[in-house]
Amino acid sequence: MEKTDGQVSKGTPMRSEGDKLRILITDDSKLLRKKLRDELENLGCEVIEATNGKEAITVDLENEPDGVFLDIVMPEVGGIEALQVIREVSPDVPVVMLSSAGTPQKLMQTLKMGAIDFIQKPYTREQIARAVESIRRMRAKNLKKAAKKAKEEAEEQIPTDEGGLQK
Repeated sequence: MEKTDGQVSKGTPMRSEGDKLRILITDDSKLLRKKLRDELENLGCEVIEATNGKEAITVDLENEPDGVFLDIVMPEVGGIEALQVIREVSPDVPVVMLSSAGTPQKLMQTLKMGAIDFIQKPYTREQIARAVESIRRMRAKNLKKAAKKAKEEAEEQIPTDEGGLQK
């Protein structure tokens, strides 16, 4: 998502580093979503939910979350397929895979596709806290990169006189 002039591509005001992280959790288990929501809210996050991969893709596009927790085995569109689409439309958003069906092959596949972590269910609070901290660091890095790009683009727009000096 290209961010310029303090705006995200959809015209939403660009959030600052101090804002709450907006996290999308995607799992077909209502119980797991509730437990994970509680964990994330206790860590100071704002939570958005999706029940399957298809919904996760739509919610990602509409809400531009700072991070995504994505189950692998879900109806309609699975987590690996959803990860692939999310990577295409939101290449900088950190994605953490959650699964009780985690095989070494799936772990390697999702990490090669750009997931930042793979957490085996049942997870611990510490694993979720570490993943949130990774998302927070990546968000700060992305905000700095966006601010630098916006500054460079703004400097290119400053008119100059005939001698090349800024007016």
